[in-house]
Amino acid sequence: MNRQNTCTRHFSVPLSATRRGARLARLLAAEQLAAWEMPLDPARLVVAELAANAVLHGRVPGRSFRLGLSVGETGVLRVEVVDARGDALPGASAATDGESGYGLLLVGELADRWGVVNGPAPCKTVWAEIDL
Repeated sequence: MNRQNTCTRHFSVPLSATRRGARLARLLAAEQLAAWEMPLDPARLVVAELAANAVLHGRVPGRSFRLGLSVGETGVLRVEVVDARGDALPGASAATDGESGYGLLLVGELADRWGVVNGPAPCKTVWAEIDL
């Protein structure tokens, strides 16, 4: 978490690494944002893309992924998706697979910042921040 953005609200949930889990991530994020009285978009779209990537490219059989949302005092919404494939970095297959990579382009356009952090081992965390 960005140390400059002291967390005032936090939501985290493990989800199955399936299409149903990715859909549930989007729905739960929308419910949580509504409960916090925050705008749904573009966060809902960012969650949908990051969750879909976790299911498609970060899936390990029998392991879940985790969705995290947090909002700090500075008004920055941070979306984090932790999947079980720390060895599979986003964009690595985009050059060879014509259907890969477009979701992260969308995340790059919708979010103010995004990136990838290795860990916690053997996982990786893909995050995006949206200035509200």
